[in-house]
Amino acid sequence: MTAGVLEALAQRVRMMIGRGRVRTGSDGAGVQMLQVQLASVETGDNRPRMAEFGFSSMPPADTDAVVVFLAGDRSAGVVVATNHQASRPRGLKPGETIVYSQDGKSVYFSDAGIVVDAKGQSVTVQNASVATIEATTKIVADTPLFQCTGDIQDNCETNSRTMKEMRDVYNSHDHAVRNVQAGGSTVTTEHPNQTE
Repeated sequence: MTAGVLEALAQRVRMMIGRGRVRTGSDGAGVQMLQVQLASVETGDNRPRMAEFGFSSMPPADTDAVVVFLAGDRSAGVVVATNHQASRPRGLKPGETIVYSQDGKSVYFSDAGIVVDAKGQSVTVQNASVATIEATTKIVADTPLFQCTGDIQDNCETNSRTMKEMRDVYNSHDHAVRNVQAGGSTVTTEHPNQTE
């Protein structure tokens, strides 16, 4: 090979990988498209971003990006990695994982357990036919108000009644009065005065 051919090949190899900053993007198609600025004079529009199956995120502006150019062709770049320095959580121990958003919400798989931090926003589980929590010791709800739109049933493996059905029984129950004298005396008590 001549020196010119080797230099051209070396130039292609150098052009295969670039590092830049995300400027904007679109997440409306089958593949996410990003605009990446690689240098002051090189901005690539509509660069597809490849992410792992089952995980998706939209990088904010000023996210670091690594772009791979097929055969060193700068018009055929693919974003293969991103990192937003300002919002990336720090201090993870080896083996820990955290899924996070730019505003600080996270699901943290720590070596001590799993922590969901909603940053004061709501957490919703949708479209579950059955949601099961299996805890070996207890479940703690640290909240000033616990609401349920449907019935609640405790000891469900042995108790067939809901709390509402038990309340209905309590509200209508009475007691036998023993040793009642004959005449106008009643033999059962009145129903409770306060039924709730």
